Amino acid sequence: MADGVEAIVSATYRSDWGRILATVIRLAGDFTIAEESTQEAFEAALGTWRTDGIPEHPRAWLIRTSRNIAIDRLRRRQRLMGKLETYGADLQGSTGDGGDAALEIPDDRLRLIFTCCHPTLALEAQVALTLRTLAGLQTDEIARAFLVQPATMAQRLVRAKRKITEARIPYIVPEATEMPERLHAVLEVLYLVFNEGYAATRGAAMLRTDLCAEAIRLTRLVRELSGPEPPSEVSGLLALLLLQDSRRDARVDQNGDLIVLGEQDRTLWHRDQIEEALPLVDEALRPGPGPFALQAAIAAVHARAARREDTDWQRILELYTELDRLQPSPVVALNRTVAVAMVNGPAAALALADELAKDGALSEYHLLHAARADYAFRLRDFGKAEKAYLRALELVGNDSERRFLKKRLDEVRERQREGA
Repeated sequence: MADGVEAIVSATYRSDWGRILATVIRLAGDFTIAEESTQEAFEAALGTWRTDGIPEHPRAWLIRTSRNIAIDRLRRRQRLMGKLETYGADLQGSTGDGGDAALEIPDDRLRLIFTCCHPTLALEAQVALTLRTLAGLQTDEIARAFLVQPATMAQRLVRAKRKITEARIPYIVPEATEMPERLHAVLEVLYLVFNEGYAATRGAAMLRTDLCAEAIRLTRLVRELSGPEPPSEVSGLLALLLLQDSRRDARVDQNGDLIVLGEQDRTLWHRDQIEEALPLVDEALRPGPGPFALQAAIAAVHARAARREDTDWQRILELYTELDRLQPSPVVALNRTVAVAMVNGPAAALALADELAKDGALSEYHLLHAARADYAFRLRDFGKAEKAYLRALELVGNDSERRFLKKRLDEVRERQREGA
């Protein structure tokens, strides 16, 4: 029985932490009290549900319990005594016995997302706070994602929540006039969360599937809560994440070593995610493509190709050219060289990559040097390829990518010996 209760509490935590916390924050009016009360309610559930049985509506039970804990905490805060009666009335009036339906406040989670991603907070704090509050990740898990000590991350989270309180950042969905700027910040944070899971910056594992899944879930939530006609870039981001994540089982081998896109077993791609994403791509492109819509369209070209040889590289090059025009960046320019190599040949791609290496923006980016090495290898310039791979190995932080680059370097050296 204990294992069954633990499983249900754990599943409810994963699926409903953000929803419950968002509701309690609205009711308690205090970020820290709401988080502590919600955490305590989950801990209380383990003991109470074993004794009294699992309630018919676990989420409703957890919200009511969090509410009661929050009231007790507020009561102990003498400076909030004047507000206690109002809080208590609001809390009591918002949690009846009608089950989950009576507790659904759809905007609560949307408010929480926008609060976590307020522009006055540093981007790293936005990502960390989103992971903690909406995704329910523990401080040590977030610390691993950022490669810092748990105590350091705990301090960052405390400072971020304190800033929300001291700056009186409102717990609201922005007005329509503010929405584009604020929504952009939210989408950027979710994109960064996914990217950290898709290609971990440091550590042994290439993938953090938990971060990818949370980013997709939160992006889907933003889209659902954005109304019947969500902004096109929301649909574009959701499509992009679904398409990228659909390849997860094909991106590493049984030893955890990286498998590049052109060498992946496409039968392992998750067709259900691809089929969900493709209509979203069309939807996102319809009103005039934004950056996420264009990236999703590029991923869709790969997804539609049953074999590597079927890939429409000319279309990918056109999309990258449009993306570079719309949102120019060194990384976009580097990614575009991959399509240039396929359409115009590795010499043209290497020339572009060498120019990128000169301006310094990507000089410490291992993927730039890995790309240069690959193009040089295709041109049989093994000396240049070796030098570029060595530089990439100096900069790479992920163990799986390091092993991949080392294999490529060994292949270059083997070719050099054959030609000697």
